[in-house]
Amino acid sequence: MVTDVKQLNKELVILRQPRVTEKSTDGASAKRPHYTFVVAPAANKLMVRQAIVKQYKVTPTKVNISVVKGKKVFTRGRVGARPGFKKATVYLKPGDKIEIV
Repeated sequence: MVTDVKQLNKELVILRQPRVTEKSTDGASAKRPHYTFVVAPAANKLMVRQAIVKQYKVTPTKVNISVVKGKKVFTRGRVGARPGFKKATVYLKPGDKIEIV
């Protein structure tokens, strides 16, 4: 039973948060809807697909994953860094929709 709880927690942290940008939200209303999520660094396409099915009850037709590298930033004369992250673009069948609040 304990392994089931660990597995459930692992699945819940695969999808960290939806990435809402102009480019990603424009695709949600297109002929081929797609959504972008920030995912765990260890996530792969299969894990993301399973997490989408479990959490949103829709079946993705395609999943693309890319790694966005961190960047140097200058703020008030100081050098800083924005962290990098891994993102997944999930494509759905026309007519399917994910409600992101």
